[in-house]
Amino acid sequence: MARKRNDNPLGLPLNVYAKHSAFYYVHRSGKWERLGTDVREAKRKAQLYNDPDNTFGTMTYFLDAFVVHCAQRTLLPREKGGMAPRTYEDYKRDIEPLKAYFGRMLPAAVEAKHIGAYLDMCVELDRPVRGNREKACLSACFSWMIRKGEGGINGNPCKGVRRNKETKRERYVEHAEYHAVRAVAVRQVQCLMALIYRTLQRPEDIIIWTAANLITKVEPDGSRRRIIRTKQGKTGATIDIAITAEIDEILVELGVTATPSRHQMTLIHTGKGEPYTYSGLCSMLTRYLKKSKVTNFGFYDLKGKGATDMWLSGIPLEVIQVLCGHESVKTTEIYVKSRWRGTVEPNKVDVNCSGF
Repeated sequence: MARKRNDNPLGLPLNVYAKHSAFYYVHRSGKWERLGTDVREAKRKAQLYNDPDNTFGTMTYFLDAFVVHCAQRTLLPREKGGMAPRTYEDYKRDIEPLKAYFGRMLPAAVEAKHIGAYLDMCVELDRPVRGNREKACLSACFSWMIRKGEGGINGNPCKGVRRNKETKRERYVEHAEYHAVRAVAVRQVQCLMALIYRTLQRPEDIIIWTAANLITKVEPDGSRRRIIRTKQGKTGATIDIAITAEIDEILVELGVTATPSRHQMTLIHTGKGEPYTYSGLCSMLTRYLKKSKVTNFGFYDLKGKGATDMWLSGIPLEVIQVLCGHESVKTTEIYVKSRWRGTVEPNKVDVNCSGF
């Protein structure tokens, strides 16, 4: 068992101790569980284990336990059931409103009608899409409970409950809007915008690229070419993207040399060399949108803009499909054409001409 501490400058909860630059929770069995290096995360997990609010067995308890499980999955590789850090962050955010609504209920008492009522409430609060995401999180939690044999449930009450209607994103960022925002943004955001536009990759994937992603590839004909090798977080597919003159210019702007020395540092990093969080970069983009007085758009809209511009320039849809990570060319076709707002010529056939 852990020894009683004489001081507690970090305000650590009961049974939590700092050791070897990390935090540990000591269970009643005497087992030490590593909680990580983030003191806030350590306190949150310890609160669940100590259960000061007597929430054991309720949806609050299981939602918190589910997120702890998700945090552990982020440490595993994808092929062994690993979870993307972004998905974990989304779930961690989504459980808070779910706890407020379902928190005191027992899992077995949650029915489809309760899920439907929650989605209806989200519509009334003008957050229908957010409600859909939270329903997905709740469904994942129930599926986890069923698999673990927890909560005394036999089925997932979220199954069969129709989600709120969503309008597909069709925002096309005009060239002038793109340049207006880039003109007021810091270098890191400028480069992220450019890399999304050029590579069509998810911003969450780009911000974790390091110099290790930049390699020299030997082509079948024996020629050597610099590429970006990336594993798409959503599809799990690994693709090689040629480093063109345009992309090389972005890398130079980021200070990436041909033979980088700090392979672990992300290409887009803070002044201290630390990686950015996606949410932090989104907040920065929002500020620059307001400053440039441009109608709101997100980083993902730049992926759509890049794909649409490639299509308009004559690039085959099959090439765009690979970059976007779509399962079919049809999906890519819908993706790019939904954003196209070009002017088309009307019907000019003369109905009065002879022979018509």
